[in-house]
Amino acid sequence: MTMKKTLAALAAISILACNDERKAQPEPPSTISVVPPGPSSALAPNAPPPPATTPQVMASVSGTVAETMDAGGYTYIRIKTSDGEKWAAVPQTKLAVGDKVTVANPMVMKSFASPTLKRTFDEILFGTLAGAPPSSPSASSAPSASATARASAAPSASAGPIAKAPGPTGKTVAEIFAGKAALKDKQVSVRGRVVKFNAGILGKNWLHIVDGTGTKAGGDNDLAVTTAAGTAEVGDVVLVRGVLHLDKDFGGGYTYGVIVEDATIEK
Repeated sequence: MTMKKTLAALAAISILACNDERKAQPEPPSTISVVPPGPSSALAPNAPPPPATTPQVMASVSGTVAETMDAGGYTYIRIKTSDGEKWAAVPQTKLAVGDKVTVANPMVMKSFASPTLKRTFDEILFGTLAGAPPSSPSASSAPSASATARASAAPSASAGPIAKAPGPTGKTVAEIFAGKAALKDKQVSVRGRVVKFNAGILGKNWLHIVDGTGTKAGGDNDLAVTTAAGTAEVGDVVLVRGVLHLDKDFGGGYTYGVIVEDATIEK
């Protein structure tokens, strides 16, 4: 065999080997589906978990009463606002069509079904009328607990550190978040300044407190609290005693990772 033929044969063998190697490799998929991480989507083993749902922040809503009705210890109001008509519910009070109202610190509920009115609201704001004293309707008159609740804390104004609650159960807000696993389902005491208060939602009063510890970026500076009867006003410094619960789901995918429930409130 001449040198020329030998080189040609070696080149042919090399090409065949490359083709065989390519055939042995799996075919790439024709399309790639990218599914964004969500509550039910699988994540890579080393991927960080998706961020928890951030409760919606809702500013006060003002407008003119277009319709009003009383039911179950609440006054339901259809309000004409600059952003269109909105439904709101406040502890029962006397209102008339044409009255100017402001619903303070509203909590948004989606697909809320009122058994007393026998109707479902796509969205309704539960709050208190500005200037009205806090009140707490009985649990029997509260909205259905199956409703989707979005509770939100007002932006925390820095007012300097607040003295830590006394006693063995006394913790700062940041300490509660840091030690939440060990404190789960246990009694805690914490002193803080009220940055949000809502009365009579789901048979409870709701508040958020800060004490100058933790950071907004770290998500450990604002503590949610529920109480059966305690009341407070935004700006009050209060002593809260209650049971720490974790991952409480109030519907619609909105959860509190950390919340103090069944609390007593002292000023």
